[in-house]
Amino acid sequence: MAEQNVNSSATTTISLEETLKAILPDGKVEGKLPPVHLWNPDRTADIDMEIRADGSWWHGGGRINREKLVKLFSRILRQDPDGKIWLVTPYEKVIVHVEDAPFTAVRVERAGEPGPQQTLAFVTNLGDVTLAGPDAPLRIETDPETGEPSPYVLVRGQLEAKLTRPVFYELAELAEPAPDGSDTFGVWSQGSFFPLGSAG
Repeated sequence: MAEQNVNSSATTTISLEETLKAILPDGKVEGKLPPVHLWNPDRTADIDMEIRADGSWWHGGGRINREKLVKLFSRILRQDPDGKIWLVTPYEKVIVHVEDAPFTAVRVERAGEPGPQQTLAFVTNLGDVTLAGPDAPLRIETDPETGEPSPYVLVRGQLEAKLTRPVFYELAELAEPAPDGSDTFGVWSQGSFFPLGSAG
């Protein structure tokens, strides 16, 4: 899976595990996220790192089954304005080929009174929690051919999670008419209304 303008050669082989050990010497995934938005290394590489549509991580054609390692990698993910997604450290950037979204939302919880004051909390496949609202919007993309919706919620930076089908069904059960009186249905979270689709 080649990527233009990304260098990769035997002389620029990057040991991600060693880099992660330098960033998180105790290996803990809790606590403050590294400031990847501040890191702009010149060194880049393509080592065939991939996140598939089901949220699984792959390297060199083989699935990465070590959950702890995947969680560590996810902490240094960044999406740049050009749409490319990278693993970023102070020393190098590794391109990540993402089939759909870097995360999947596997659970949704509602807190507060139903309606504008409620908060919807989404939990990702890697344990991130994002509260939908003005700073973490929900959006729906609709396939123009099939009409099938693809729902996403912002997790951090420009990184999104795609809602799994069961989570989207749960969300649909919480839907109510839009406040503008249109035939749109949607959900509230932290005072923001997010359309899910039309009643028709």
